[in-house]
Amino acid sequence: MKRKGNILIITFFHFIIATIIAGCARMGQPDGGWYDDDPPRILGSTPEDQATNVTTKKITIQFDEYIKLADVTQKVIVSPPQLEMPEIKGAGKKIVVELKDTLKPNTTYTIDFSDAISDNNEGNPLGNYTFTFSTGEQIDTCEVAGNVLDASNLEPVKGILVGLYDDLSDSAFKTKPLLRVARTDGRGRFVIKGVAPGEYRVYALQDADGDYIFNQKSEMIAFSHQTYQPSSKPDIRQDTIWKDTLHIDNIIRVPYTHFYPDDIVLLAFQEIQTDRYLIKQPERTNADRFTLYFSYGNPQLPQIRGLNFDEKDAFILEANEKKDTLTYWLRDTMLVNRDTLEMELSYLMTDSAGVLVTQVDTVDVLAKTSYEKRQKERKKVIEEWTKKQEKQKKRGEEYDSIMPPVPLAVQYIVKASMDPDFRVNFVMPSPLAKCDTSAIHLYTKIDSLWYRTPFEFYRQESSLRTYDFVAEWRPDTEYSLEIDSAAFVDIYGVASAAYKQGIKVKALDEYATLLFQLSGVSDTTVIVELLDKGDRPIKRVRATNAQAEFFYINPAIYYARAFVDRNGNGVWDTGDYDKDLQAEEMYYYPQKIECKAKFDVTLSWNLTSTPRTRQKPTEITKQKPDKEQAKLRNRNADRARELGIEYVKKVKE
Repeated sequence: MKRKGNILIITFFHFIIATIIAGCARMGQPDGGWYDDDPPRILGSTPEDQATNVTTKKITIQFDEYIKLADVTQKVIVSPPQLEMPEIKGAGKKIVVELKDTLKPNTTYTIDFSDAISDNNEGNPLGNYTFTFSTGEQIDTCEVAGNVLDASNLEPVKGILVGLYDDLSDSAFKTKPLLRVARTDGRGRFVIKGVAPGEYRVYALQDADGDYIFNQKSEMIAFSHQTYQPSSKPDIRQDTIWKDTLHIDNIIRVPYTHFYPDDIVLLAFQEIQTDRYLIKQPERTNADRFTLYFSYGNPQLPQIRGLNFDEKDAFILEANEKKDTLTYWLRDTMLVNRDTLEMELSYLMTDSAGVLVTQVDTVDVLAKTSYEKRQKERKKVIEEWTKKQEKQKKRGEEYDSIMPPVPLAVQYIVKASMDPDFRVNFVMPSPLAKCDTSAIHLYTKIDSLWYRTPFEFYRQESSLRTYDFVAEWRPDTEYSLEIDSAAFVDIYGVASAAYKQGIKVKALDEYATLLFQLSGVSDTTVIVELLDKGDRPIKRVRATNAQAEFFYINPAIYYARAFVDRNGNGVWDTGDYDKDLQAEEMYYYPQKIECKAKFDVTLSWNLTSTPRTRQKPTEITKQKPDKEQAKLRNRNADRARELGIEYVKKVKE
């Protein structure tokens, strides 16, 4: 009995010790255990990867665990490009690819899966995996790599096709499918694999119709006359082994084959849409106007013939600068009250041969809200106003016996606290019949007294309803802008109400000044833009004597870009393939710029010294690299760092 009791005591102590050890062991373990962060592993394939003399169009790839395929049409690409879409399916532990096009003789085929493959449970991506085989005796192993950037803002272009031609003529891009292709990733990076030795041109194409040929102006493209001869040589790279996302474990030197070229930069643009057509039927959202939307403007405006009204002097035309959006204001309220305007519309459109021809359409332009409904809404407003006046009358308060007219809702773009270079505008809700400048007054406060101040007031040439108010706005000075009632009367007889706005122009010591000293380009027609944190231009100047100066800058963090204004029109212009015209060159200052009050900042900027791929600061780059893979791979390391314990990644045997 004594021996049995001792055994029970020893067993109990063993249990207590085991429990303590187990508890201590769990102290550093994350809740739920570690993630499985190993990607699926390839066990084999039929035919084998890198196989030669392949005749089958069906490829099967086996994995060690269940897998899933994501976004096959966007991420998986077969080269040479397939005019008939291949069938690519993930089922269980395998992927089956069936090519539909006839196999070309003596050709290396690559199936680039990018990051489309991941395990089914944890979503661990396999990474950039490419399956290769050849229908001939050998595998072509050369690669061509680089980046595609948007020419207008140097944003990386994700998902655009990049391809090669061994036909070096300009016509190839519009007559032949690309020879070998790849697709850019989230960094705008592309790698075209399986390339045979030779001389090539490189193009980018946002292929809208899947024919691998540039045949639509709506397709974003990039082209270059430079030719490339792929090559390779042995090289050494340094690979960083991370303990977690913050700590480096080791740096190792790894021998590899370095393929050239690997630094191609293509600047992609979309051509101006010159095919002219009516985008949709005339739109009459408001009863007093209707709008025609064209795909492209033309100086020859449409002709309108009224079928149930007299079109003579019936409209006031408001056209945007490009003349692709035309708004017709109805002068006569009788026409405004008519629900349907029947008309014959004659305009220029592009036919199938690309030639402008006259198109005649008979259209019914219907008001979105009928006259009857508008009258009911107006009656309802009057009734509500009348009830309000009756209540005031019963309470003995002041009231109006007649409902006052609704004043013209002028939009005054002016600030109470204003910069000296702020542009003051008045935007009218409808075209004006009367503009009385004598009813507009500007006063300046000098030593507590107010004095009249001269100004200029005129309509913008490019806008029917926008007026500029120009004055000499002196720093650290108070103004009063006062406008009498009925200063503005629109074509329907609606008058504006009185308006008054106090203005304080800020003092000079509240601003910074920024000067760029430019170099790197021989062209003198350079326009520099100051950008906010959203990559939006807030100021623009034309460089003079290789200098660009910005005044009245509010303290903040800014960025800058510049473009070569080749045609001198003051705006960035896109390219044209048929005219062999590249988009105007755009450059970004590669660092942020901190402007402080009372400080003058002078910066030297060599526009071409930094490669285009590294010019645009990360903070304002909207197209970020794909980070999902890195997050998945580092889940365990991040969890261990949060818990303060060391994590060593286990590798599958």
